[in-house]
Amino acid sequence: MTKSKGKYSTIHYQKYLELQKILGAQQLRSAELEVPAHEEMLFIITHQVYELWFKQILHELKSVIILFKDNKVDERNIGVAVSRLNRVEEVMKLLVEQIGVMETMTPLDFLDFRAYLFPASGFQSFQFRAIECMLGLPDEQRMTYHNTKYSSVFPEEQQKVLEGIYTDGTLYDLIQQWLERTPFLKLKNFDFVSVYSQAVKGMLTQEMTSIQESDYLSEKEKEMRSKMVGGTDSYFQSVLDKDAHKAMVQNGQKRLSYEATLAALFINLYRDEPILHLPFQLLTSLINIDDLMTTWRYRHAQMVLRMLGNKIGTGGSSGHDYLAKTAKTHQIFTDFHNISTLLIPRSALPVLPEEIKKQLSFQFSN
Repeated sequence: MTKSKGKYSTIHYQKYLELQKILGAQQLRSAELEVPAHEEMLFIITHQVYELWFKQILHELKSVIILFKDNKVDERNIGVAVSRLNRVEEVMKLLVEQIGVMETMTPLDFLDFRAYLFPASGFQSFQFRAIECMLGLPDEQRMTYHNTKYSSVFPEEQQKVLEGIYTDGTLYDLIQQWLERTPFLKLKNFDFVSVYSQAVKGMLTQEMTSIQESDYLSEKEKEMRSKMVGGTDSYFQSVLDKDAHKAMVQNGQKRLSYEATLAALFINLYRDEPILHLPFQLLTSLINIDDLMTTWRYRHAQMVLRMLGNKIGTGGSSGHDYLAKTAKTHQIFTDFHNISTLLIPRSALPVLPEEIKKQLSFQFSN
């Protein structure tokens, strides 16, 4: 039903969903050229459905970005953001599953109409590029398209829209700023970095002792395992030494700021504290979305390999090779994944002072 001038008026199902437009939008080129290919209908509908879901993903991401735009994020909005990002996750699962539907078409079936697609290509999906931009995939991390900028395949107006996404602030940018503002690192009478450093040293010492005192390992195995354990001068240095972290950012090993990294680590370590439940879910959702994007790229690459082998893609790319490489290089929230490297067992976790535990808990009074 639609609302008009304070009154409700009826509307037909088909009109509300504009089914005439949607169901009339499958124009088979093979039929137009009088060489009909049965499988082209599946190909068109699958890609149209992708674009519809891309539109929904953009709708959700835009709303989450708005929630994080202000310098002070209303904590009530964290739950809303988590809910909407969870929806993005579910949609992306559908995108991955949809590849299985496409694969019911055989390579020979695809060849019946492939020649009619040139030069149309998935590279020309503006909405998918907008999703990448909105999530925060940096330009310098992208693989080039025929040695030109990824956006070169779009009209100037759409190129400006993509540039504007970065100017206005991506989800990555806003989440980083939110983490940098979190109060967890400035808690009274609790120096997180100091107590974490002591816990790490204790954990590593215990692991090294266990290795050296083992009756089952040879000397060579002990040496190998000791190197694997490392020390505070290894990957833990990125949070124990601010300058070391800065150097890693400068040489491209890290992207997330030092303060944001500490906040994300604190949230992961103390996730069981009531106030940290939603922040932890938020960071987990971003990791899940990144994983699903990677899975979708990889499955897409494997489908292309299955359909085309080593043939050049319709857009002129190397096809499978290009798509497979993007699965490795176009990850966005890698630094959130790598927080796992810095985790320590709950048994080694520094105990929070009672005053701070109260700050991280829900407060009730009579």
